[in-house]
Amino acid sequence: MKKLIGTLICCLIVLTGFAQHEKTETEITEMMKRIDVAGLAVAVVKDNQIIYNHSFGKKSIENNTSLSNTDIFRIASISKSFAATSIMQLAEAKKLSLDDDFGDLVGFKIRNPKFPETVITLRMVLSHTSSINDSQGYFNLDVINPTKNENWAKCYTDKQPGTNYLYCNLNFNMVGAVIERITGQRFDSYVKQHILSPLNLYGGYCIDSLDNQRFVPLYEYENKSFKLAAAAYAPRREELSKYQLGYSTPILSPTGGMKISAADLAKYMTMHMNYGKVGKVKIISKKSSKQMQTPLSDEEGYGLALRVTEKLIDGKKLTGHTGSAYGLYSAMFFDPKEKFGIVVITNGTNPKGQDGYRAVIKESFNILYQNLIAN
Repeated sequence: MKKLIGTLICCLIVLTGFAQHEKTETEITEMMKRIDVAGLAVAVVKDNQIIYNHSFGKKSIENNTSLSNTDIFRIASISKSFAATSIMQLAEAKKLSLDDDFGDLVGFKIRNPKFPETVITLRMVLSHTSSINDSQGYFNLDVINPTKNENWAKCYTDKQPGTNYLYCNLNFNMVGAVIERITGQRFDSYVKQHILSPLNLYGGYCIDSLDNQRFVPLYEYENKSFKLAAAAYAPRREELSKYQLGYSTPILSPTGGMKISAADLAKYMTMHMNYGKVGKVKIISKKSSKQMQTPLSDEEGYGLALRVTEKLIDGKKLTGHTGSAYGLYSAMFFDPKEKFGIVVITNGTNPKGQDGYRAVIKESFNILYQNLIAN
């Protein structure tokens, strides 16, 4: 009798799970049609396990191919957290300090000319409180180097460093250069050796180090249709052939160039959800992980390449990061206390003003949470 009851319970659990998955897929498919989404990949973590991983819609509109769970996306600004995680490793190894003068680390003067006595620290750069802006671009470090660009002063705002939040991509391309200068290792190689490989993840920043058949084309929405963003996976082989450590780093885009699948991004997220480790694999210390997750700007809730938000799921305070580039929108957020997390990536959507992509991310998060976490 006990064996029969056990069997019936197992069957009930399986049937319940199937019904939850079916409901989830129906709701997401309907949402994609309503908002006009090209493709969508999702992964859900609960109690340190991926309990759901599914891909919807098109990988390639031109070739009419379906998105699969093994496909990889350029995830945009979630990439910043890999750079910050690397910095925390180096800080733990006493190779640098978060309070170091950032100019000393990057190799040229970093000072806001309006506040010449205020040291701009590595911590400020990682938290977007450096007073540095992207007005001169961020694909080349020369834009902020006083010896290379006569307009370098335009790279700074009129706010005192450390007092005001301003999101800035240049910050993290410079952080990547610092990692190279400290380690003597190319940025993408460092991340692979010290984060991706220990976690057994497939991904990276260098196009030619990955299987290009797995890249998901990205689509920008123009004139009521999707347009292929061909530059999203530009290999930049000529620039890489002349690479200079600590200087050419923006070629690899530490600020936004990681390519990875939703499932592997969810495994990486699980490491942060567990304050620096997964199982027996430790990437950073609990102290370092909590530093990354602690907001340094109250209004934005931004820490060190991770932010805290209550805007995705009502009543839930989640930690993570978003990304947007070339029509792609991505989100990775988790609850370190309740031990659940969600990854959502779309390769193209109708933005419908400025709120369309937010609708895709928020609606997906709520569907996944209500069906697979809350129930």
